[in-house]
Amino acid sequence: MKEFIVFRLYGPMVSWGDIAVGEYRPTFIHPSKSSVLGLVAASLGVRRDEENMHARMALSYGLGMRVDSDGVLLRDYHTVQTPPSRKGVVHFTRKDEVYGPDGLGTILSTRDYRCDALYTVALWGRKEPLPYGLDEILKALGRPHFTPYLGRKSCPAALPFQANLVKAHTLKEAFDIEGFADEELLGGLPRRKMVSFYWEDGVESGIEAEHVITRRDGPVSRLRRQFSERREYYASFKPEKED
Repeated sequence: MKEFIVFRLYGPMVSWGDIAVGEYRPTFIHPSKSSVLGLVAASLGVRRDEENMHARMALSYGLGMRVDSDGVLLRDYHTVQTPPSRKGVVHFTRKDEVYGPDGLGTILSTRDYRCDALYTVALWGRKEPLPYGLDEILKALGRPHFTPYLGRKSCPAALPFQANLVKAHTLKEAFDIEGFADEELLGGLPRRKMVSFYWEDGVESGIEAEHVITRRDGPVSRLRRQFSERREYYASFKPEKED
């Protein structure tokens, strides 16, 4: 038997960073590992500049997820006014930026979001000693230290995470065991007949992989936005019960 923390992510808008080049900022169809661990770290009170702790967490916890609803794509034409960056100059308020001596420039970009997406996520320990026990993470997700968000700061969670600690022989069994109090509330979301299922090494999945994806979403440096590659397994299956 293995212990898993199982929790749910839902928001009216989410955005899971994919490889971004130039002015286009896409979103992956399901959460990246850096996004999930960033959310957990924020709940625990880990700051962005604590890079050693973020690196330890990336190595110490395994990630799996079930995509209950991948939502609807929203593409936003985005404009931002910002002052030119200068070495040694820090703007502490928006007023400093707007009325500073350097003036403002305009950055244009296209940003993707998923609307009404729903995910069930599982974490497990894969490298001892863990920087935070699963029970500590469980408590933090119930009462976050910093405000967690679903990919971008403009994407807050719309419902509590409802995190629970479960014991199961396989990852799929852990997902099947766990139920959530908001099933009726979320019953109107668009659902696919086949559920997508993703996981990484270090766990018995309980389902045969259909193919392997290489993703560059392992956090290396959050301050410099650097990420390492990792392998992610994919499979799909029909839900045993319909909502």
